Amino acid sequence: QVQLVESGGGLVQAGGSLRLACVASGRTFNIRSASWYRQAPGKEREFVALILWSGSFTSYAESLKGRFTISRDTGRNTVYLQMNSLTPEDTAIYYCTVADPQSRYWGQGTQVTVSS
Repeated sequence: QVQLVESGGGLVQAGGSLRLACVASGRTFNIRSASWYRQAPGKEREFVALILWSGSFTSYAESLKGRFTISRDTGRNTVYLQMNSLTPEDTAIYYCTVADPQSRYWGQGTQVTVSS
């Protein structure tokens, strides 16, 4: 089992930045990838970004390229999401997820609210 705890969410004004963090614990030695998803009120959960645990590959939702950056620190078992130039449309609960060969694990989410 892998446990995930997200942090870094909060209230920010439009145009501001936030950095989310997701710390993994438990059976972390077999993690292969980490991703961020988000879910806005009344909408489906959507993909934000992915990174291979090796760091050799990243992928982003097309609409977020250039504003969001995913990274990881394997020594700290932590995945980050740097979010810049935030708009009210970025308001959502942001979820961290990691995958190993057997399963996918989700965090509890962290709320990001962007005021206009």
